[in-house]
Amino acid sequence: MEAHLRDLRYFTAVAEELSFTKAATERLYISQPALSKQVRQLENLLRVTLFDRDHQRVTLTAAGEALLPRAKQLLQLWDDTRREVSEAAAAREATLTVGFQTRIGRGLMPRVTAELAERLPGWRLLFRQIAWRDATAGLGRAEVDVAVAWLPVPESGDLAWRVVATEDRWVALPAGHRLAGLAEVPFAELADEPFIALPAAAGALRRFWLAADERETPPTVVTEAETAEETFEAVASGLGVVLLSAGNAELYRREDVVVRPVTGLTPAELAVVWRSDDDRRAIRVFVDAFFHCLTS
Repeated sequence: MEAHLRDLRYFTAVAEELSFTKAATERLYISQPALSKQVRQLENLLRVTLFDRDHQRVTLTAAGEALLPRAKQLLQLWDDTRREVSEAAAAREATLTVGFQTRIGRGLMPRVTAELAERLPGWRLLFRQIAWRDATAGLGRAEVDVAVAWLPVPESGDLAWRVVATEDRWVALPAGHRLAGLAEVPFAELADEPFIALPAAAGALRRFWLAADERETPPTVVTEAETAEETFEAVASGLGVVLLSAGNAELYRREDVVVRPVTGLTPAELAVVWRSDDDRRAIRVFVDAFFHCLTS
């Protein structure tokens, strides 16, 4: 049995954070028990102990200290190789794959496509919807070249972004809900409502759309949804409510769901996101075109 790159990524995250909890929740977006299990498997495979663990702290053993620089080298080599392969494929196909988790709409994509065609003749855009559980919107696994995503995204240093729009947060309610008759809904009125949440793997983005940092008490989560479509089906069925951006309130409007602006919340930020080490001209052109089309 051989070690996988995933095992080395997990080990490296713990070694750099010296915390299983922080590595799991802030770097890897997996559960702490799952991370501990994977590290144990790597230790069993190598027949060494990589970390000294106690209730106070986590430290590297001599074996862990020896593995860390090699693990980083192997991961960097793989990332460089994957990027070069992607660049070669993209250069041949002249294609940028754009990830998204909610509809982009806003009349943007025809304008962006036209501007891209003018500045990068022969290139084309492909679009791929990414489930909410992927906090990187497809960039972490190189499923896409660039993404249009709501902030926050993981702040690991692997991603860069440019904010292209700021929109108020609204709420989607089942038709006939007690608050549906209000022109605006104070957030305090939603405090005890059952919420439909993004998967736990979405991390900080899940917290943002639950307004977790702007509550006095934790939210009541009745179910999770993988996609926007699943979310609005859950709302329409009466399971709960969900926060969304003002622009998406229009894009997802339907007869069995009522949308209303919410007061007392900070706005949401829409961004173009890309891998921070991807310096291809096509990426820069797309980012500039998207920003220009949305702000002009």
